[in-house]
Amino acid sequence: MDPINIIAAIILFLSMTANWGGAKKGLKTSITKVVEKPDTFLQKTPPTVSAIILIMIILGFFGIGTMSITGNQYQVERVIGLILFAIFSWLQVSAYRSLGDSYAPDIVILKNHKLQTRGIYRFIRHPQYLGQVLSDLGAGIALLSYIVIPMVLLIELPLFIMRAYSEEKVLTNYFKEEYKLYKKKSGFILPFIG
Repeated sequence: MDPINIIAAIILFLSMTANWGGAKKGLKTSITKVVEKPDTFLQKTPPTVSAIILIMIILGFFGIGTMSITGNQYQVERVIGLILFAIFSWLQVSAYRSLGDSYAPDIVILKNHKLQTRGIYRFIRHPQYLGQVLSDLGAGIALLSYIVIPMVLLIELPLFIMRAYSEEKVLTNYFKEEYKLYKKKSGFILPFIG
């Protein structure tokens, strides 16, 4: 395994351990405190695709599904991918942590649900999806994975955009004018856009 793959594996490990508490809490919360949960394929399909991409990233650490590398070929691109992977993994963890008790892995409204409009949510309404897509893309570039990169761009990105729109509907129905005002002040997935 080359140094970039080792660093990417360490970043993935740190990101997963930072997310572990949220995953456990999210499962418990989504079972006990749900007020509204739309019935849509967007509940499970995007996270399933992300899990498959995660498996492909792990396999990529061992050269499976990646381009052959000789010498310092594509080093600059790989380092840029590694930096993207690190930054957007951190963004994703930061976004979920700032949701506090309003975090759930599904599209839901929870009892005593609070609208988060501070921190990164001040600028972007769906930073977790931005973090997920760009960290996966960064990992794919760092590993030169010919499987991960197309999966992220052609499958994961469109699914997360659709999922974000589904969340917008649920949040607008629940928070009404408060959410409409928030939408005017923040970007959809990118700052200042949408």
